[in-house]
Amino acid sequence: MRLVLLLLVASLSALAADVNTFSIVAHDPVNGDWGVAVASHYFSVGSVVPWAEAGVGAIATQATVNVGYGPRGLELLRQGMTAKEVLAKLLAEDSFPPTDGRQVAIIDRKGRIAAYTGPKGQKWAGDKQGKTWSAQGNNLVGPQVLEAIGTAFDTTRGELAEKLFAALKAGNDAGGDSRGKQSASILVVRKRGGRNINNDRYVYINVDDNPEPIRELRRLLDINLGLLYSEKVGPLLIAGKDREARDAAAQGAHYMPAANSYFILATMDYGIGDKAAALADFRRAIKLDPAVRNRLQASADHALPEFGLIGRALYQILQDHEFLRQVSVQ
Repeated sequence: MRLVLLLLVASLSALAADVNTFSIVAHDPVNGDWGVAVASHYFSVGSVVPWAEAGVGAIATQATVNVGYGPRGLELLRQGMTAKEVLAKLLAEDSFPPTDGRQVAIIDRKGRIAAYTGPKGQKWAGDKQGKTWSAQGNNLVGPQVLEAIGTAFDTTRGELAEKLFAALKAGNDAGGDSRGKQSASILVVRKRGGRNINNDRYVYINVDDNPEPIRELRRLLDINLGLLYSEKVGPLLIAGKDREARDAAAQGAHYMPAANSYFILATMDYGIGDKAAALADFRRAIKLDPAVRNRLQASADHALPEFGLIGRALYQILQDHEFLRQVSVQ
């Protein structure tokens, strides 16, 4: 009986250590981003698998997971070791057997990639590399999951966070984790790219327990990116970069299509001379919140030409009676 109990405890311990999942680590050399996206039938996979540091690299550690590969791997990358050197050292230092079920992928500061899938990874298990990414998974429905991840990453336009999400969604749509769905995470790091001050976490969103984690991850990503772009508007206006500020406002409205977002965008569009776009944006704002009409009139106190692009634009709009009439027309 004691032997049976010991075997049962050992089996449960091994099961608890397994992060059967699919993930992608990637690098964007243009924006200086490193990132990891992961999904699994496992509670709070984002607290275990993804690790990244701006200017250093990114790591995904999973399967019969040794979470220590994350912080230790980043430490070694910080010392200047290549991805392959870090991988070799992590495997050599691993003092928690059995190690033949591990799965790990690493991208270093120069975009070099190293990956390992142990010979006793839960089937189907494997990894696949592209120019700037590595996809890996275990306990998958088959190799088509990694094929779908790679294709989606390479064919999706936009910044790294969007490419990572597209890759994760494609892997999920191709069958993903054969046991089902539960959690998902995206981590993207960029020097001083995060919200507020002195923050390198450009995106860090986690769905810990949800029957549709990819769908919920999309909702969170929209909020995260919307806030990031909205925060860029003020500093760009102060720097006199009106066009760049307008473009950031447009991105913010794209990700967070609220009445206030379109009100700000409409004002900036008018300020740079695009009345047609401003009219369309004002009407979108009014459709979302009819009180925007009153807000436009109430903004007279702030409509001063010396108050930058938005102040100048509001001042001009309030003098442009024909434009105001068109705004009110449904």
